Amino acid sequence: MHTRAKQLVQLLLRLSVAVVLLVWVFSKVDLSRFRETVAAARWQYLIGVWGSTALFSWVQSVALQWILKKQECEVSTNLIFGATCVTSLYGLVLPGFVTTGVKWYILKRTTGRGTNVLSAMLYNQVTLTVVMTVVGLVGLIVVNPTRALWPESRRLWILPVVCAVVLAVIVVLSVFALNERTGRPVIRLLMAVLKPLPQSVQEKGRTLLMQIATFQSAGWRFHLAVGSINVVAALPAGWLWYLFAAWAASVVVPTSVLIWLCAIVFVLGKIPISIANLGVREVTLVVMLAGYGVSEPAALLMSMILFSSLVFLAALGVVYQLVWTLPSRQTTPPA
Repeated sequence: MHTRAKQLVQLLLRLSVAVVLLVWVFSKVDLSRFRETVAAARWQYLIGVWGSTALFSWVQSVALQWILKKQECEVSTNLIFGATCVTSLYGLVLPGFVTTGVKWYILKRTTGRGTNVLSAMLYNQVTLTVVMTVVGLVGLIVVNPTRALWPESRRLWILPVVCAVVLAVIVVLSVFALNERTGRPVIRLLMAVLKPLPQSVQEKGRTLLMQIATFQSAGWRFHLAVGSINVVAALPAGWLWYLFAAWAASVVVPTSVLIWLCAIVFVLGKIPISIANLGVREVTLVVMLAGYGVSEPAALLMSMILFSSLVFLAALGVVYQLVWTLPSRQTTPPA
């Protein structure tokens, strides 16, 4: 099968998953109550939702700029943020690997170092994903939503224990993988783990691991600096993003719940099964928030408000795209 045909099939599959999940969610929601919930929404908090989304992306851009600078690639934070917004624009209709290529192309045109940019982007995404996963696991351990979802269960300890084990494994693997002495054996071990997977997945996984291996000699100060920046993206920025969305939809839950929800939805969004995380986000919020007494219409509205923030970034992407294509700005690389 040709590459374009495979991409088309993957796109159709993701669209199908998104449609199926959205149909399931809407089947659980009373549309008349949903209209009432929408009418009662506090839309003034949309400004906070969109602003915190932009802050989240800006902090990620700062982290990527730091990583690129380490590889002697001078790129402004504004250009990286603009490339992120343009990527969000394409991400509304295209699969993730295509949109990632758009961002890579913009930064490659600026730096002239495609391999360095790819390494930096992969390292940044892996670091952010690990940080968000750690935040989500810690949140699940502390809050233990099993008490809210299944209050009569006699095995409330299972989720915290499993999360603690997974957390320990992630931390240990991260430490050993980023260490210059122990990194190579860990990379070889992870490559061996990829062997049972499909060939295409193996190739992408090997590329990712080899690119990460280039940062094993960067030093712990560098890794801690990048990790700290991503923690800022995960907690203040990501938490505010969900807090404002909850306020807009009149969803009342503990702050800690919003933190691990943000982390879980982000990590699930990295799984390439949907378009713009549609369906996945809605199902997660409707199911998880139900245990805290949040109605399906309110949870669905909160999810739609979160999705509107992606549309907001895409609108900024349109602005950046137009500015970059002006004759007076031809030196800045268009997507």
